Amino acid sequence: MAIKGLLERFKKGLARTAQLFNIRAWFGRKVDQSFLDDLEARLIQADVGVVATGRIIDRVREAYADKTADENLVAFVKDELKSLLEDPNPGVLAVAAKKPSVYLIAGVNGSGKTTSIAKLAQRLKDQGQSIVLGACDTFRAAAADQLEIWARRAGCEIVRGASRADPASVAHDACQRALARGIDVLIVDTAGRLHTQTHLMRELEKIKSVIQRLIPGAPHEVLLVLDGINGQNAIRQAEVFTKSIGCTGVVLTKLDGTAKGGVVVAVRQTMKLPIKFIGVGEALDDLQPFDADTFVESLFA
Repeated sequence: MAIKGLLERFKKGLARTAQLFNIRAWFGRKVDQSFLDDLEARLIQADVGVVATGRIIDRVREAYADKTADENLVAFVKDELKSLLEDPNPGVLAVAAKKPSVYLIAGVNGSGKTTSIAKLAQRLKDQGQSIVLGACDTFRAAAADQLEIWARRAGCEIVRGASRADPASVAHDACQRALARGIDVLIVDTAGRLHTQTHLMRELEKIKSVIQRLIPGAPHEVLLVLDGINGQNAIRQAEVFTKSIGCTGVVLTKLDGTAKGGVVVAVRQTMKLPIKFIGVGEALDDLQPFDADTFVESLFA
C-alpha cells in the first residue's frame, strides 16, 4: 500500500488516540512546568508508558524550556516518538530459506488472535503464497470453527483435530501437511492461554517443540497478539509469553477502538520487540504492516 494510503488508514483507525496528541491547540503557550505537566498527562493517558513519557518530557524541557510552543515543538515530539519506535525492518516477517515459513501465533482469548490470523492469511494469499492454517486451539470448538470459516473465505487449507485433541498432535499434522504439499506458509493458531496458567504455557512450549522437530529452524516467527484496548496490561502478557516461547514480534489489535494507541510505544520500549502489524479496523485488509513514521504522523495529522 502506498504511504499516502497507509497514512489515511492509520489516521482513521487512530483518531481517538490522536485527540490526545492535539498539542497544536496549545500554540502560543509558554513551555513551563504547567505545560510539561499537561503534556505528560496526555502521554500517560495515551498509554505511552512512564519510561517513554519521562524521556520525552525531559527532552522537551531541555530543548524548549521557557520558549513558546509552536510547530517546531510538534516536530520535536514527533522525532522523539519515532526514535522510540525505531525498527530496521518494520512490518517484515522472516522467511524460511526452505519452505514452509512457519508462524506460531499466541495470545489470550479476546485479543483478536483468530481474526488477526485470518487477516494475515489473506494478506499473504494476496501476495501469491499458498497457506495452511493449523487449528491448535482444541479446547474451544468455536475457535476452530471460526478459523475454518476464515480459511474458506481466504481460500486456505486448514488442519484441525477433534475437540479436546492434543494441540501438539494437530501441530504435527499441520506441519506434515505443509511439507507434503510444498506449502509456502504454515500459520499455527494456539489456545487463548491465560498467561497466569503455567500448565497451559507448558503446552504452548510443547507445540513449539513439535514444530521445531519436524521443520528445522521453525517457527520462523512467534507472534504475540495483544489487545490495544488493554493498554499497559498488555505489557505483562508480553513479558510472560516472551519468557515462555520467545516471541519475535507483536501484533497490536483494536487500536481503532481505543485512545490508548500509545501502548505501541510502551510495548516497543519495554519488551524491545518489533511491532509487526497493527489492527485499525474490522475488514480483512485492516491489518496493516507497522511503520513508525506513518504511525506517528497519523497521531499529529
